[in-house]
Amino acid sequence: MLTLKNVSAGYGGEDVIKNISLKITGNVSIIGPNGCGKTTLLKTVANILPHKGEIEILGKSNLKRRDISLNIAMLSQQPNIYFSYSVFETVMMGRYIHIKDRFSQTPDKRDNEVVLQSLEAVNLLTEKDRQITKLSGGQLQRVFLARVLAQEPKIILLDEPTNHLDLKCQIEIIEYLKQWSTEGDRAVVGVLHDINQAIKLSSQLIVMKDGEIFANNSAEKIIADGILNRVYEMDVTQYMRSSLVKW
Repeated sequence: MLTLKNVSAGYGGEDVIKNISLKITGNVSIIGPNGCGKTTLLKTVANILPHKGEIEILGKSNLKRRDISLNIAMLSQQPNIYFSYSVFETVMMGRYIHIKDRFSQTPDKRDNEVVLQSLEAVNLLTEKDRQITKLSGGQLQRVFLARVLAQEPKIILLDEPTNHLDLKCQIEIIEYLKQWSTEGDRAVVGVLHDINQAIKLSSQLIVMKDGEIFANNSAEKIIADGILNRVYEMDVTQYMRSSLVKW
């Protein structure tokens, strides 16, 4: 679904990720210390940052921005600033890529149906007319998830989407996305600090360090080989064994 060939990208002319080559065919979790390039990698795949090298999406490279948006959506941490739209209006923003090329540039019956289905999927249909400024943090993040679903992508990129959410909301979002990815040719690529959540999302882990791929293998293999201990420079395995969330 997603292939990177010698991809480098960064900020101000300085590369943060360097010569990344990957082939992703299903769900995968990307982990690694702060500053290792995880978010930069997602932004590069999402065409937010310019890059060197080649990125193929569903077997095609050099796609236009519109075509990338039709196939890839990104769910980030809850923003601190947002406008006072209704829940329905906010989720409808996910349909923009489908609406903007029409002559009327207005939502049609199909757009409304997709928005309602997306809200139902995250259990917020009854809140569709509420202002998002009146929602809890967990509800708000589910609204943004619904907006991503309304975009109808093939690949969802997660950039620490569960930070600052309570445990119940974290688990619900991860479990829902796992289920979503099983329906058709879909994949979730998640950057998650919590290693237990990363393993719950996907049995495949990509471990990054200093802007490069340090390891790419099954979670079992990476744990057994002590790779996490070396990357994080601590006994990560012991921490995970003592965690309430079993891996």
